[in-house]
Amino acid sequence: MQRLAVINLVGLTSRLLQSGHLPRLFRWGQRGWQALIQPAFPAVTCTAQANYLTGCLPAQHGIVGNGWYQRELAEVHFWKQSNHLVTAPKMWERLRQQHPGFTCAKLFWWFNMYSSADWSITPRPMYPADGRKIFDIYTWPYELKPQLKRDLGEFPFPTFWGPAAGVPSPQGPPDAASRWIAAAAQWIERQFQPHLHLIYLPHLDYNLQRHGPEAAVVQEDLRRVDEIAGELLDFFAGRGVACVVLSEYGLVPVEQPVHVNRVLRQEGWLVVKEELGRELLDAGACRAFAVADHQVAHIYVKNAGDISVVRRLLEKTPGVAQVLGPEELAACGLRHPRAGDLVAVAAARAWFTYYYWLDDARAPDFARTVDIHRKPGYDPVELFLNPALRFPRLKIGWRLLQKKLGFRMLMDVIPLEASLVRGSHGAIPAMEADYPVLLAPHPWREGPASLASTEVAAALADYCR
Repeated sequence: MQRLAVINLVGLTSRLLQSGHLPRLFRWGQRGWQALIQPAFPAVTCTAQANYLTGCLPAQHGIVGNGWYQRELAEVHFWKQSNHLVTAPKMWERLRQQHPGFTCAKLFWWFNMYSSADWSITPRPMYPADGRKIFDIYTWPYELKPQLKRDLGEFPFPTFWGPAAGVPSPQGPPDAASRWIAAAAQWIERQFQPHLHLIYLPHLDYNLQRHGPEAAVVQEDLRRVDEIAGELLDFFAGRGVACVVLSEYGLVPVEQPVHVNRVLRQEGWLVVKEELGRELLDAGACRAFAVADHQVAHIYVKNAGDISVVRRLLEKTPGVAQVLGPEELAACGLRHPRAGDLVAVAAARAWFTYYYWLDDARAPDFARTVDIHRKPGYDPVELFLNPALRFPRLKIGWRLLQKKLGFRMLMDVIPLEASLVRGSHGAIPAMEADYPVLLAPHPWREGPASLASTEVAAALADYCR
């Protein structure tokens, strides 16, 4: 069997490939087959990866976004990691049935806990009972973790997400997280030689969201990731492993944050409760509220009779391009019990915040922190340090000292300025140049010029045979 490494280079598009700042990847793509991937919808990490690995749409595999509202618990859940949430067979499981002994390594692709992959590595902090949060990784088998840490050092978790991601910091260079993952991929290959190796490189995601794809600062990010990917291509070629480079989505410039929950609150649909002088969204009590996820927002409406009224309200909201109802959701493969009763799609150059408070002084304490699980929606503002802080590094150092000494502390260094964000994704881009891409070696030279996101699994599986 042909062994295959799939390098998921987040945010890669044909527009970026043509920029002149990815020479290694550009030349490699020119020698083989390059195809556009018709984006998953929503064009976000978890949905795209589930489409790629199952060949199914969200209506079948259940991954309607990076997060959703769990109606039975009346709670919003984001970035959950159990692979049992993906309710469709994965491509390596089908290949294993056809080829007994087929093995798979899964590095930092999502839904990586309790999967049927033979080897897994994924980010997973520890949360002791004393309230601390300790950065760490989860591996399967368990014994991989101490071995990886011994040989590669600690995973630079602060550079994987948050204000230290994609910028020089005490935790490492701007690309520290991607370099650690690339080193782990080579370590796994030397140790185990999997038939299928899934590798996730996140570096481009950070400044493309902070500054937008048109910003000059992104050029350095492109050069860095070109070097990392090029080293992996050379490494795997030297070991007889074929490589495919693909991406999940392309980012587009944005400048208009749309506070859809504030719109619903001002019309009386949304309910908040006060705790310790702060406002918390009470999702179970809301008549309607939004789970914002980049340029897409799932709208959950308690009473079916109110759906049409909420839809009309959202359709006239500035920054909303369209609102999908049950029929439209069924047509695009997104109708699923986890999905919203309505799904709003942002207009060009707009994106959705999760913000629901009307006064920043009443915002919940977690709003000013990096907290991907408590926030009832995705928050790209976590990539920024609050510009109002006079000495942000000093404040961070003081907070870390408090933590080390065992005191309770709040790393409240994130601003509440959604206007800082300049790049987003989730809606289907207007231009194909902003679609995700797939670059493959010579055997696929005669392949089609584009693939549906659900056709990626079969294409990869064909190569493995």
